[in-house]
Amino acid sequence: MNVLIADDQKDMLKILCAYFEKEGFTVFQAETGEEALTIFYEEKLDLAVLDWMMPGINGIEVCKEMKVSSGLKVMMLTAKSEGEDEYFALEAGADDYVKKPFFPKALLARAKNLTGFHNTIQIADITIDTYAKKLYKNNSDLNATKTEYELMRVLCQNKGGILNRTQLLDLVWGIDYEGEERTVDTHIRRLREKIGDSLIKTHRGMGYSLEVSDE
Repeated sequence: MNVLIADDQKDMLKILCAYFEKEGFTVFQAETGEEALTIFYEEKLDLAVLDWMMPGINGIEVCKEMKVSSGLKVMMLTAKSEGEDEYFALEAGADDYVKKPFFPKALLARAKNLTGFHNTIQIADITIDTYAKKLYKNNSDLNATKTEYELMRVLCQNKGGILNRTQLLDLVWGIDYEGEERTVDTHIRRLREKIGDSLIKTHRGMGYSLEVSDE
């Protein structure tokens, strides 16, 4: 599912993007209303999470324009506290209204309810359960380690693209990791033993990719 998150507070934007991406959403981000509308017209979106007080075109006006031409689900975020503000947001077409500060996991749960988002991703005979953080093959639990699960999730998010060892270390182990790059190869090998050899491809001198036939 594709979600647009628009907020001019960079720290808030970064946090929200991380939460949604970790749950398997494809995330587009914007810091202004103009950027949000550009993405809206260029991409197929399932949900927009809009901050009210963005510079330029504010979230309310963005919501109105989105609702005129689509059935896109919209969540409005705001630090405004007046009771009538919720009324204005809902009148503009917002499907949900969340006051700042909020608990990100609660926001994520509300987003899932709005969109009917499922917590599983199917790749061939492998199921990635993003809620339980488990991997299944033909419905059998593979007992994947946390690292194996994260490797599969990251490769899935970048399906068809090649990720080198440094990129995988940053995305799975974290940018502060100071161990050997070859640990990636070891964990890829162990993951292949569980899911099979056909999904993860090695590109010599370049890295790894997740490849799934469309047939």
